[in-house]
Amino acid sequence: MRRPLRRHGYRAATAVALACALTAASQQGARADPRTLTEVQNELESLYHQAEVATDKYNAADGKVKSQKRRVSALDAQVRAAEAKLTRLNSAAGATARAQYRAGGVPAELQFALASDPSRALDNAGLALQAQQNAQNLLTELKTTKSALRTRTDEAAAELERLRASRRAMATQRRTIERHIAEAKALESSLAAKERARLAALEKQESDRAQAKWESTGILDKVGTDATAAGRKALAFAARQIGKPYVWGAEGPDSFDCSGLTSQAWLAAGVTIPRTSEMQWAQLKHVPVEEMRPGDLIIYFSDASHVAIYAGGGNIISAPRPGRYVYESPAASMQILGVVRPDA
Repeated sequence: MRRPLRRHGYRAATAVALACALTAASQQGARADPRTLTEVQNELESLYHQAEVATDKYNAADGKVKSQKRRVSALDAQVRAAEAKLTRLNSAAGATARAQYRAGGVPAELQFALASDPSRALDNAGLALQAQQNAQNLLTELKTTKSALRTRTDEAAAELERLRASRRAMATQRRTIERHIAEAKALESSLAAKERARLAALEKQESDRAQAKWESTGILDKVGTDATAAGRKALAFAARQIGKPYVWGAEGPDSFDCSGLTSQAWLAAGVTIPRTSEMQWAQLKHVPVEEMRPGDLIIYFSDASHVAIYAGGGNIISAPRPGRYVYESPAASMQILGVVRPDA
């Protein structure tokens, strides 16, 4: 269970110190201050939330890199084709120039005036005019091909630079993700086993409280209970992944992040949706929460940084965060932003 950032200025080092104080208090037989444990919980949630935001950006950059690589490859093929055509045209232009040189470069009109046989000269003039026209067409095509080659070469160079920029963005997001996860793991590992158990119990308590509050509105009497055929396929796929580990940037088959799970679930149902939770929220059809049905996607937090698939009965299937596994959990255990429908 994660909540959006609430303590932007509170650093992991402070939380680790709090955790050490908790451990010391536990070892001395004293009861740790619940507010202190809550602060540790808040810091953990903050770190994992930041890691998930960075993961969404990484996945978006990864999708852009794949698209740009295909574009660069296509432009490279066009450049090679233009270069081959230019080589052929240059060869043809050279042959034309040599032929004109051998003919003395005499214009068709003068050949006609000087000919002893006017009828034959007329035929020759026609052929000469056709040859001149062919030569002019060749020169025009040569010029056009050179221009096209310059354009394609410039486009390929620009796309390659954009690709490099996207790769740099990916590297930056990778470092951000790994830093936040490392800080969170260091914080968790600094807790004594008893405090980790208390932390897990506190998380469950808050999750149960949020779910009870949500259900008390009568929401489950309003939401749909029947999935579409595609929704059932997506849900069946998600259910088969339960127990597989969360790995940021993963989209199967052995591990998933949150949007990797939802995008692959719907792909298994024959529906292609955006890769990231942010783009799923931006591009898929929004439906009111009270009108959602099994198979719909619930988007979480104000920045749309988390997503799960609604399983019915008030539960979701999701890939929660590093160190955890795909599982079924209460739908309202996190802050709901809204619901989207992939097969609308």
